[in-house]
Amino acid sequence: MASEIHMTGPMCLIENTNGRLMANPEALKILSAITQPVVVVAIVGLYRTGKSYLMNKLAGKKKGFSLGSTVQSHTKGIWMWCVPHPKKPGHVLVLLDTEGLGDVEKGDNQNDSWIFALAILLSSTFVYNSMGTINQQAMDQLHYVTELTHRIRSKSSPDENENEDSADFVSFFPDFVWTLRDFSLDLEADGQPITADEYLTYSLKLKQGTSEKDKNFNLPRLCIRKFFPKKKCFVFDRPVHRKKLAQLEKLHDEELDPEFVQQVADFCSYIFSNSKTKTLSGGIKVNGPRLESLVLTYVNAISSGDLPCMENAVLALAQIENSAAVQKAVAHYEQQMGQKVQLPTETLQELLDLHRDSEREAIEVFIRSSFKDVDHLFQKELAAQLEKKRDDFCKQNQEASSGRCSALLQDIFSPLEEEVKMGIYSKPGGYRLFIQKLQDLKKKYHEEPRKGIQAEEILQTYLKSKESMTDAILQTDQTLTEKEKEIEVERVKAESAQASAKMLQEMQRKNEQMMEQKERSYQEHLKQLTEKMERDRAQLLKEQERTLALKLQEQERLLKEGFQTESRKMQNEIQDLQKKMRQRRTCTIS
Repeated sequence: MASEIHMTGPMCLIENTNGRLMANPEALKILSAITQPVVVVAIVGLYRTGKSYLMNKLAGKKKGFSLGSTVQSHTKGIWMWCVPHPKKPGHVLVLLDTEGLGDVEKGDNQNDSWIFALAILLSSTFVYNSMGTINQQAMDQLHYVTELTHRIRSKSSPDENENEDSADFVSFFPDFVWTLRDFSLDLEADGQPITADEYLTYSLKLKQGTSEKDKNFNLPRLCIRKFFPKKKCFVFDRPVHRKKLAQLEKLHDEELDPEFVQQVADFCSYIFSNSKTKTLSGGIKVNGPRLESLVLTYVNAISSGDLPCMENAVLALAQIENSAAVQKAVAHYEQQMGQKVQLPTETLQELLDLHRDSEREAIEVFIRSSFKDVDHLFQKELAAQLEKKRDDFCKQNQEASSGRCSALLQDIFSPLEEEVKMGIYSKPGGYRLFIQKLQDLKKKYHEEPRKGIQAEEILQTYLKSKESMTDAILQTDQTLTEKEKEIEVERVKAESAQASAKMLQEMQRKNEQMMEQKERSYQEHLKQLTEKMERDRAQLLKEQERTLALKLQEQERLLKEGFQTESRKMQNEIQDLQKKMRQRRTCTIS
């Protein structure tokens, strides 16, 4: 909820201390409390280029992210500011301001490369901020984009080479926005006015030639075109005279260049309206806890000397969320059963019907909350837990029935036992009186409601325990001949045998009901799993179709510009993607 966000200012999310990157637990705690989807906007650029000013504007504040007005880089690591999204109700805008690239104090650019890579991995909109025009110097300063294949992996498979792996970058990389500060040129080409976006497209054109100089010219442009199909450009006039830049956050809009004020407003409006919710492969919307997991996974990978891998990050996130989904589903099952079940149930089927309804709902809860359940391990765990819960309820039901029936027998038959002790039936004709009384009490017992599934078994166990008492009354009744007594003994034995056979049939029927229920449970799990996998397959195909369309567009542009070699490379990527799509369309769910 928006009320969960209480950030009055930014906080360091990823600390850069002595060249070591570490996630800040306090910032992670803030993320863990954000249950809404997040729109993540990260800004990267050389130090002292005004990145923080733009981020403060996106936060709707004059102050917040530190503005550096000297040759020192003020921001270290990656700083975070979470604010309610001004245009998307129910969403949170997460702003990430990064330390300035190329800071002379750092000595080497190893950390710059990791900061750049992390900003791309964590954001849904990536803003690159630079000074002046897009010339070769600006491209050279953006050399970090050419190093991404050495910094990021999309798949964990070690047998994929960098080119094959980077072909998937486009499927999860953020939108790219280039902001040009203190832009002094007129936006025109061949004497005709052009937009900032057209200027960016023009600046990314490749140069014909195969020399080393040509390759160096083309490489960053190719990377931007290949990795970031959705690109946007904004140009900004100088806001005030250079001497007043140090007081920029204190100045009111009317004290700034009107063109600059409008340009900043246009930039903010675009970001608010067009920046997408951070989304992972499979259409998984990222919220605070999911972003927290991504931060930890990526930073830990870098700290341990590994490359941050999108697939591993998603699987690590899935482990956490699927485990929670199992517990959430089990809790729902327990809640539903607790509300619906009144023990003891009259029949086993009554309990199993309630279990089936609650189980179906629990599986639905799990399916909604889970993703990337590799080999369905978590759904199998859920099935095992629900089966155990069902067995526990069956046991409780049995115990409740036994307790209720035992209490009933005590209430109903104890007066008869007292009469036997008093010798009321130890007289001529007493046996027939005893049997009549016994039949009346059995009828009374059978008429009692809610005895449950143990009713007959508990009764027969009780009667069997009183056989010696019954036989003693029979043998002392002098009105019966020996022959009549023998007949009566046989009758009692036959009645007992009949009751035992009936109980055996009932037990077999219960076993059949349990086996049928297990099969229905399996089919319910399979049905919902199949439906989810079909939805996931459709979602992935949709994403791949979008990626394919982007690659086809880029290939067409390369052909138009006459770059046959690069076009063939893109054609290979397109064919690989089309092959994967065909396999996904034809694969069967097992």
